[in-house]
Parts: sequence; C-alpha cells; structure tokens
Amino acid sequence: MDIERQEAKDALIIAVPETAGSALYGMIDVLASTGNLWQQLVGVEPGAKLITPRIASPLSHEFECGNGIPVKPELAISDQPAAEIVILPELWLAPDEDLKGRYPELMDWIRQRYRDGASIYSACSGAIMLAETGLLDGRKATSHWGYQNLFRLSYPEVKFESEPNLCFADTSGRIVTAGGTSSWHDLAIHIISRHCSTGEALRIAKVYLLKWHNEGQLPFETLVRRVPHADAMVRQCENWLGDYFREAEPVARAVAHADAAERTLKRRFKAATGTTLMDYVQNLRIEEAKRLLESSETPFDEIAAEVGYENSGFFRRVFKRRTGLTPSNYRRMFHSYGVAV
Repeated sequence: MDIERQEAKDALIIAVPETAGSALYGMIDVLASTGNLWQQLVGVEPGAKLITPRIASPLSHEFECGNGIPVKPELAISDQPAAEIVILPELWLAPDEDLKGRYPELMDWIRQRYRDGASIYSACSGAIMLAETGLLDGRKATSHWGYQNLFRLSYPEVKFESEPNLCFADTSGRIVTAGGTSSWHDLAIHIISRHCSTGEALRIAKVYLLKWHNEGQLPFETLVRRVPHADAMVRQCENWLGDYFREAEPVARAVAHADAAERTLKRRFKAATGTTLMDYVQNLRIEEAKRLLESSETPFDEIAAEVGYENSGFFRRVFKRRTGLTPSNYRRMFHSYGVAV
C-alpha cells in the first residue's frame, strides 16, 4: 500500500498534572510529522499526515503539568473519545509514589478503550497509570528501572522487568510499555512502524535522530538503591557493607558484625530490600567497577581485584549478566562521560 494515501490514525495522548511535558509534546511532534516531514526535507511532495495526535485529559480546562508547562486538552475523557492508539506518557512521580485512588474515570476509560480494540502504550512511569487500571495484572511490563520497587510493593501482580526498552504484555501487541525517560523515542518508532510502516518509522528516526536503545536499560541502571524500610539491623548491615564490600568473605563478616544468626539476617535482608545479601554485595562491587571503568584507564583485571574478586574471569561474567555489556563495551559507552565530569 502507498502509505502516503493511508487514512490518518487517531492517537490520544493522555495528560494529567503529573505528566512530564517533554514526553507529552515530544511525542506529539514526532507522531504529527509522519508522512510529511521527511518528504519536505528531501524535497519531494509531502503526503498526508499518517497519525493525528491529540491531547485527552480527565480535566476539561487548561492546566499546568510537570515543571509548570501549560497543557490545553483537546478532548475530555468525560466525552468518551475513541481512538485506535492511546498513549500514556511519562509522569513526574517519586520512586515510591503510586496512583492509588487517582483519576478513577480515566482508569475506566482506558479499560474501555482496550476492550473496544485500541492499542495502549505507556512510556516510562506512564506504566504506573497503566498498572493502576489492572490491565497489566499477570502480564509482563517495564518502566524506568527506578520504579521496580514500587511495582513490587504497589502492583505485585505485574511481572515487572527492568531490563528491556520495550515490553509486550500480550501476544497481540496491543499493550506495550517502554522503559525509562527517553525510551519514548523507541515507543514512537514502534508505534509508527506498527500503525504506518517500517519505512516511515525509519524516516522519522533519521529526521529526529532517534536512537533505538537495543542495549536495553541494564547499562543505565543503578544496581544499588536505598529502599525505604524500618529494619534497623538491615540498615546497619547496608551501611557496613558500603564500607567493606571489597573485603574477603563480606557476607560472613556482615553476619558477624550484625551479631545475628546467618539465616535470620539473610531472611530479614531479603524481606526489607527485595534482594539477597550476596546479590547486594555483588551489586556494590559492580557499581564500583562501573565507576572505575567510566573514570579511569585501569585494566579490568586490576579493577576486579580492587573491588574484591581474585578471579577476574568470573567477575567479567557477573558484570556482563548484571549490566548487559562486557566491561570493554561498558567503558566504550560511558568513559567519555566520566572524563567530562
């Protein structure tokens, strides 16, 4: 089919006061350019717009979203607008902030759109809004890696995966979640490819210099995060390991420092942090290795020894598994940032 003659698809992009304006308007600009911007730039006759993005909101009046950016909705959710494409962009939410009890009319509308056959897409923390609808229960989903603990606590029925840049919740591809922040670029490319054509998706990617994050989120994820909890013994253990993770047998030494039964400490540590004691040590070591790869020319074998591993080959495999990249590729990807800082 000649894509220039396709009828434009309606895409409703949801905006609420918590919405991140960059993702909202960035998605509008990119989708509205389908079918015409590339053609203008290369000097051929522009075709018809292939996707018509519009802002829909549970608020019918103009309001400000994240960082005071003005939003003027074109459609009100109360009018039950229909569309083939529904997009939930990034939200400004704290790592422990869910959407429990907010926007019930909007949640009902999203569920109805899915029942009516629409494709539902979320970018970054927009997956929290999608999770609140219940449509992700029992299904795989992703979001920014910083929200994985929130999903574990607030939406335990969701099979959260922090690694991929895009995650397909069902075999039909009608629910797709994108990872952190700029992964809305990947989502836009996917939407254009699916609803217009692969060729048009490639053209738009070239126009906007959109990069497909095929490495996923692992290279960008911080493996060590302080999870809020009230277990003083575990917090003391985290603090101690922060200073002594490089030492030999750190788990055994942490148990001795805590003056607790090994089984008790391990159980309480996993319950409070969501990770095992050994995994926590490995994550500390990997984060230190990442810092050294970013900021120095030290050979990896020396880095492995510095962070506590005599067997650099074993640590190399652990590093690749946790970051998605070999140490050399990680250094190639991030070393310039470290030097600049």
